[in-house]
Amino acid sequence: MSDITTGGQNARSIGLLVVTHGGLAEELVAAALKIVGDIDALAAVSIDWDDDAGEAARRIEVGIRAVERDHGVLVLTDMFGGTPTNLALSQHDGVEVEVVTGVNLPMVIKFASLRGSPALSEAAGRIADQGREAIQVASELLERDA
Repeated sequence: MSDITTGGQNARSIGLLVVTHGGLAEELVAAALKIVGDIDALAAVSIDWDDDAGEAARRIEVGIRAVERDHGVLVLTDMFGGTPTNLALSQHDGVEVEVVTGVNLPMVIKFASLRGSPALSEAAGRIADQGREAIQVASELLERDA
């Protein structure tokens, strides 16, 4: 079982929780913190392969509460239909939550650059767009730039 890891706390209006299989969530958060520096209202919950679903759901709920801000919590998960996503969709009693699947490092970094107080749905859209834009076939980019 993995503990929740968090960035700093500040005046951010939206919280971000990264939830994945294995240790990916914690590593994505650690990498983003190394690249960007302190990111407030950010946490990770990793669901290990042998975790009890009830215990994993409780850790997600604790993670949501830890990063909850005025405009809600954005939850980034690794894949639609997977346990992290299914549990995240059911663990937000009384908190506005938006779940975006297919998390990658540029999405977590994008969260750090959100300015002002975007609505949760707008923040989710911006972060999802960043994730899609970051997926590239390197050889195609190199050919285009040559």
